[in-house]
Amino acid sequence: MSDRLILHVAVPAPLFGTFDYLPPREVDPALLQPGVRLLVPFGRGKRCGVLLQADTRTELADARLKRAGPPLDDAPLLQTGDLELLRWAARYYQHPLGEVIAGALPVRLRKGKPPVHDRPEGYRLTEEGRNALAAANPRAPRQQAVLQALAPCPDGLGRTQIYAAVGECAAILRTLAGKGWIVPCHPSPAAPADPGGDAPPPLYPEQQAAVDRVLAVGPAYGAFLLDGVTGSGKTEVYLTLARRMLEQGRQVLVLVPEIGLTPQLMRRFLRRLGGQVALLHSGLNEGQRERAWMAARNGEARVVLGTRSAVFTPLPELGLIIVDEEHDLSFKQQEGFRYSARDLAVMRARLSECPVLLGSATPSLESLHNVDAGRYHRLHLARRAGAAGMPRLQLVDLRAAPLRGGLAPPLIRKVEETLEAGEQVMLFLNRRGYAPVVICHACGWTSRCPRCDANMTLHLGSQLLWCHHCGHQRRLPPACPECGGADLRPLGQGTERLEGLLGDLFPRAPIARIDRDTTRRKGALGQLLDGVRNQRYRLLLGTQMLAKGHHFPNVTLVGILDVDQGLFSADYRAAERMAQLITQVAGRAGRAQKAGQVLIQTHHPEHPLLQTLIHEGYHAFAEQALGERRETRLPPYSHQALLRAEAVQPELAERFLEAASAAARPLVPAQTVEILGPVPAPMARRAGHHRAHLLLQATERASLHALLTPWIQCLAGLDAARRVRWSIDVDPQEMY
Repeated sequence: MSDRLILHVAVPAPLFGTFDYLPPREVDPALLQPGVRLLVPFGRGKRCGVLLQADTRTELADARLKRAGPPLDDAPLLQTGDLELLRWAARYYQHPLGEVIAGALPVRLRKGKPPVHDRPEGYRLTEEGRNALAAANPRAPRQQAVLQALAPCPDGLGRTQIYAAVGECAAILRTLAGKGWIVPCHPSPAAPADPGGDAPPPLYPEQQAAVDRVLAVGPAYGAFLLDGVTGSGKTEVYLTLARRMLEQGRQVLVLVPEIGLTPQLMRRFLRRLGGQVALLHSGLNEGQRERAWMAARNGEARVVLGTRSAVFTPLPELGLIIVDEEHDLSFKQQEGFRYSARDLAVMRARLSECPVLLGSATPSLESLHNVDAGRYHRLHLARRAGAAGMPRLQLVDLRAAPLRGGLAPPLIRKVEETLEAGEQVMLFLNRRGYAPVVICHACGWTSRCPRCDANMTLHLGSQLLWCHHCGHQRRLPPACPECGGADLRPLGQGTERLEGLLGDLFPRAPIARIDRDTTRRKGALGQLLDGVRNQRYRLLLGTQMLAKGHHFPNVTLVGILDVDQGLFSADYRAAERMAQLITQVAGRAGRAQKAGQVLIQTHHPEHPLLQTLIHEGYHAFAEQALGERRETRLPPYSHQALLRAEAVQPELAERFLEAASAAARPLVPAQTVEILGPVPAPMARRAGHHRAHLLLQATERASLHALLTPWIQCLAGLDAARRVRWSIDVDPQEMY
């Protein structure tokens, strides 16, 4: 055994374990602290790794040890607690530690670049601007919105924060600067809000009780499920707790499922807490993300608001973690390092000894099970804030109904009545494009994707057939490719087609269509949502982008056009997802003083799921669903890991999984882990590859993980592994 200093470095590579190096020459060993970056030789080149430990242990001969380069940082970028969380995540989700740590760093830092130290460009309000804000010009609402965002922050806001509050507004910033109402500045990331800004409304008793319960745990771990109906004021609980944590000198991490879909949440945090909020999401460029990351790591940013990857952001004084819409599937990473940000948030709170608050109107069955088991404390908000009441739900039977473009007569009549009353209508159809399939009326040809077991959707505006699974596109043919017939017919409804129909039915009602096609341009989503809030649009049509977190006070009618596709599925989670989606979409109706109504179109009005939701609500459904899961020993009453394999030839994927199954069986203690499969994936061919699954299931989590660690290490050595792409998904949320 060598008595010289050995550096154990995590290197970003698809290999498990760390790599040993000799220390750099003429470097003070005191600088070699865990968490600093080192440029190390790896293969034929060099890579940027992170030092995990320095001691005298190594299993390599001295001749095989290479020397690391000097540290790239004066002080560790990642502290002990950060590394502990990343080690746990790599171990639990069976992913190479070097890749996990690299993924937690901003892009430039993982490439070995020096951290940025300049402050972001921003703007602050002038005295003339404050006077203009007080004058409140109603003909310039976007200018007023920018002035309102800057008002609570005397030291200004960064451009990124302004965009988060009001949407893309570069032209408006230039206009306001030209008027002398704002001036450029470089705001401090820790610039506090003006105490004279937005005054918090008084909490009603259930909200205050929730705040008190979380604060009562003090600087210690506690997991809470904030189970509040839609519109019950969960965000106000978040804001109150965040403000209390800042008063105690602590930092706050707020995770949201999709930052682009929750602009109202960002706006409220910025208005209440000002420049103390740093934003981290994929819509920012590399420099913006790194500045926010460094501000959090240095303790300058006191609140970090971000999507799932923000769970790894260094926060040296972390006092509270909030996970909004905790049930949302977006918190689970589906490619590469397949982690659950919600579950990691709970583990991070445990390691950091701070409370974690999971909020949802439709809690996941896993979280409700944790409440039943005593692992989470339930905080219940049973009523809507203010004078708003819960909307009334009604099923519309489509059987034998004379539909007009997918709309039943009762829904059409109700839309007419609502528009005539000066109120707004939201229609939900979770299918974008013009039509989900094109068929030849002469020979029966259909627009199948050549690379997937799926149809290609027609997008009429662009004249494209588009596969929504692999992204393959081709022009809409002028005639049938099979028989040459000219009678090609689009079948079914998408949001694009429905928009045209609504324009014919309600020509005097401006329509806002919100889906991935209409919101691709930067700032488009914010502009559409502003138009809905300002009542420029009377009809709101969209996909599940509308289901999360939006508050439209004048929307009193919601129509859910097609729920049947979610009622019958091979995925045991489909019923839970459909119940959550219906409840969340229905919650957009009647959120102010006006009563709300929800019409749900279906060919199966007698379906037990729909009947339970309509008459007893989401929690009655969840209790029933948990009973079924218990009887069938499905999660959360068991634990799963899914091994996926794909190859150009179908037999190669199945051959690998058969070898993997054979390798697992000697490692499994008798009857502790079930090995199910291999079987073809529900979509057996995607993007030109044939896909198959092998599922491992155990009633005890420890039994499953005792198998996974040695099993995963031996899979790469299988001969069949060289001919396939494979991945492991611990606690899978999707089987496709």
